[in-house]
Amino acid sequence: MPVITPVIPTNITVHLGAPDAPAENITVPYTTYLKNVASGEIYPTWPEESLKANIYAINNFALNRIYTEWYPSKGYPFDITSTTAYDQSFAKNREVFENISQLVDEQFNNYIVRQGEVQPLFTPFCNGTTSTCPGLSQWGTVTLADQGKTAFEILQYYYGDNITPVSNAPVQNIEPSYPGRPLRIGDAENAVAVLQNELNRIRQNFPAIPLIPDVFGIFDDATESAVRSFQQIFNLPVNGTVDKATWYRIKEVYNGVKRLGELSSEGLTYAEATLLYPELLEQGMSGPEIGTIQYLLNVIAYFNPNINLFPISYVFDTDTLNAVNLFQQEYGLPVTGKVDQPTYDLIVKTYRDILRSQPPNYTGGLAKLYPGYFLTPGMVNTDVRDLQTYLSVIAENNPEVPPVAVDGVYGPETRDAVYVIQRLYGLPLTGTVGPLTWRAIADAYDAIIVGQ
Repeated sequence: MPVITPVIPTNITVHLGAPDAPAENITVPYTTYLKNVASGEIYPTWPEESLKANIYAINNFALNRIYTEWYPSKGYPFDITSTTAYDQSFAKNREVFENISQLVDEQFNNYIVRQGEVQPLFTPFCNGTTSTCPGLSQWGTVTLADQGKTAFEILQYYYGDNITPVSNAPVQNIEPSYPGRPLRIGDAENAVAVLQNELNRIRQNFPAIPLIPDVFGIFDDATESAVRSFQQIFNLPVNGTVDKATWYRIKEVYNGVKRLGELSSEGLTYAEATLLYPELLEQGMSGPEIGTIQYLLNVIAYFNPNINLFPISYVFDTDTLNAVNLFQQEYGLPVTGKVDQPTYDLIVKTYRDILRSQPPNYTGGLAKLYPGYFLTPGMVNTDVRDLQTYLSVIAENNPEVPPVAVDGVYGPETRDAVYVIQRLYGLPLTGTVGPLTWRAIADAYDAIIVGQ
């Protein structure tokens, strides 16, 4: 599974003053920023290993701010400030020393982490003469370098033996972590899993927030309850929906309880940063995520003759590639044949638009189309009632499926019946109903009704 690992940003936005000061925000290339700060913080005549250690610390400090979205999570439209009272020294149009510029070019995409952790270590530093702090002493690095220590040994001296370097990190534009739309009941994606993990950790410090027992990346009833409690505690509108304000307030509190912006950080482990769903689907891959895309594209194709219908094989084969290409061409996306986040989002949006504008039946079937969101235990609505209707008919004709009351309440009976359907059709045993489980239930129901 993919892991949310840090990348080196192409650009960084700097606020030229304290966070609340009415100062200019400027966006500069990330290497330009590092060269500027380093040329203001250290002397070009220092030993090279000393300079390298300081550039590591400057880089790590900034990367930590960016990775944790330290300032965006507080509502600020920038990544870092220019003042040492909060961050590190940046001066507009500062002269840059040539040897420092060269060293930054050599090591800008290298940083350090605590062993077993993901986030760039927060690396406080001070000059070591007029000010001291827990962390690196800039003048102290000169003494250590003169003693023959390497840059990494100097970093170990100040930040501990349990650090490890990360080299040649990728460079790319960094998108905000907020998924761009409110998250609510029935949504299923990596952003929901991130939300669930963060709320469960916050709960350790705020036990009034109920536990989310199943971190499946599906926004279920337990997730909504946790969101509502969080919103109540932190004076946000209590609606159970995670809009941008709630998302970043959760991020801010999570950073705080984990101390991700401190040298003594609790740390973010690889397990915590692991994504549940692939970030990119492409030819040759297989699994339920591929089947989901195939199902959604087939429904879209039924209503749009410019896209071909094709078999649902759970394999990203040539038919799937052609359908993705046609979808991207039809809806104005770059034609890559790969399902990235923008393509996935538009597929889901197009599917939901069809639900709102077309008759409920698909290719003559008697069951309705998948309602466009995951049905989960705890839900009470007409879509659950429809699901139970189909399950009850299936149960009357298949003794392996337990009977289900048609009451619109997704309770234990409904969940147990869903488990059986998932087992019979070789689907992941989640007890929730996404597009593939809905399709299996709808197909079984249609076969019974048509055959009567």
